[in-house]
Amino acid sequence: MGNYIFALSEQVRRQPVSYRNRFGIELAGDLYLPADFHSRDDWPALIIGAPYGGVKEQGPGVYANELAQRGFVALTFDASHNGESGGSPRRLSSPELFVEDFHAGVDFLGNQVGIARDAIGVIGICGSGGFGLSAAQVDPRIKAVATVSLYDISRLHAEGFAGSLDEAARRATLQALAEQRWSEFASGRATLGERGAPLQIDADTHPIGREFGEFYSRPRGYHANSSTQFTQTSAQGFMNFPLLDKLQWISPRPLLLIVGEHAHSRFYSEDIYAAASEPKTLQVVPGSNHVDLYDRTDVIPFDQLQAFFHDALQ
Repeated sequence: MGNYIFALSEQVRRQPVSYRNRFGIELAGDLYLPADFHSRDDWPALIIGAPYGGVKEQGPGVYANELAQRGFVALTFDASHNGESGGSPRRLSSPELFVEDFHAGVDFLGNQVGIARDAIGVIGICGSGGFGLSAAQVDPRIKAVATVSLYDISRLHAEGFAGSLDEAARRATLQALAEQRWSEFASGRATLGERGAPLQIDADTHPIGREFGEFYSRPRGYHANSSTQFTQTSAQGFMNFPLLDKLQWISPRPLLLIVGEHAHSRFYSEDIYAAASEPKTLQVVPGSNHVDLYDRTDVIPFDQLQAFFHDALQ
């Protein structure tokens, strides 16, 4: 579809790719290659996952464009059932599917000529931070993981934001989802939840909604494939299956957690840092919020990302 939110560097080549995951869903991706890609046959590679509700033309492409200039092949992709990738119903989300998409990215990269199969890492932005970490727990082919503005989507659904979902509210939510399933079976149509990024922003807009809306719903980050909505009943899977209960299995592979100083989501990265085994690094970016690290190349710590993956994938 195009409509990338950034300009492609003259030092980078981008080519559309497609491949299937374990469920047979065809994933749409972009492969970013350094200009001198054909000069060697052992390039390190990165899989870069989008924020929850985002697409490859947004933040993942910003990161891929920069890191391809710094000596990495980079793969971006649209999650199953979203963007230009296959899967029906549209805009479904699933803990297993979204984690599987990272495994499938490793499958794809490891079978490309010129890429070092033993030098593949992952960058997960926002919700993809949780999905990428979850994949790494059980996939030793992923040699290093960096997360940016991490969100644990399973924890978010099961507990509410920062633990705001009490027992009564949880029971009510589960009952509403159960009733929704009756309705959707009868109609054959999935119903979407509310937008994570509101279209209209005013003085009464919640600060977190405002932050997302000022990116996704404005020219800065707008893309027609990124509605920041998912099917309502997708929440059941996330409430039932935790993503990050095996973090210790990643060690001794390294982990880098990058978070904005003023990010509303900062506690997710801090909690993951506390729970994970060494080697691990928590890097706080001064003066930035959650969404700043989606696209603001003046504050995203690319030097640190380059150094981290250079050391981990050499």
